[in-house]
Amino acid sequence: MLPAARAAALATALAGLLASPLARATDPFEIQVYDGTANAPGVPGLELHINTVPIGLKTAPTPEYPENAQTHFTLEPSLGLFRWWELGGYFEMALRGDQAFDYAGVKLRNKFVTPPGWDARWRLGLNIEFSLVPDTYDRGRWANELRPIVAWESPQLAFAFNPIVDTSFAGPDASAGPSFEPCVSLAYKVREAVSFGIEYYANLGPFSGFLPWQQEEQYIYEVVNLLSVPHFELNAGVGEGLTDASNRLVFKTILGYAWEKDPPKVAAVPPMTARR
Repeated sequence: MLPAARAAALATALAGLLASPLARATDPFEIQVYDGTANAPGVPGLELHINTVPIGLKTAPTPEYPENAQTHFTLEPSLGLFRWWELGGYFEMALRGDQAFDYAGVKLRNKFVTPPGWDARWRLGLNIEFSLVPDTYDRGRWANELRPIVAWESPQLAFAFNPIVDTSFAGPDASAGPSFEPCVSLAYKVREAVSFGIEYYANLGPFSGFLPWQQEEQYIYEVVNLLSVPHFELNAGVGEGLTDASNRLVFKTILGYAWEKDPPKVAAVPPMTARR
């Protein structure tokens, strides 16, 4: 029989393992559902993502930092290359709970979408992303994300679905294979001024064997979007974790701007006067 001290240490380690996510976590730096839009050719854009975890997980798989009390910052420049192709990148920083400020990685993405006018309501696309992140924020370090995009929009409603496939190329998660991380958004628009909605994010684990419910990450966000300012994006929300493997409370904000020129206004031509 094990000594009492050794048994207690083993029980503590096992409890910490069960309380920590066993698969690569949902991305805490970019909490966003892609809607199938892209910058016009030659148009640059810039987004700032600020995500704060006031009540979060206090344990994490070694060597990652626990997300409790962290704030994540992501600067995302983008450039439209064609009507169907946008190039973008991410530069990530983190403010830890001990107030240390860290570099948290870079990512490069290519987003391909159906061009404007393809359909009056539907938009489709695929975002391909490669990342290099310090192992203190992602123990896999090297990873790839494939994000299919399905979106539908009417004058009153906006819906988007991203069934993300995430693959780690290194670390302990690489041997498990790709994981499934779906996210969905549904919003109701009010006079094209604002929209209110919900967003859902999850990490269900590797396709080789989905995790038990309490070991999956599951989040619901209540969000508001500003629609009335041309070329400007504001998305803000409050998220609640639904499982033991999720952070309890998350605040998220996205600020964005695209330097797109408005079409020139055509002066009204007065009617011709009758000839005499």
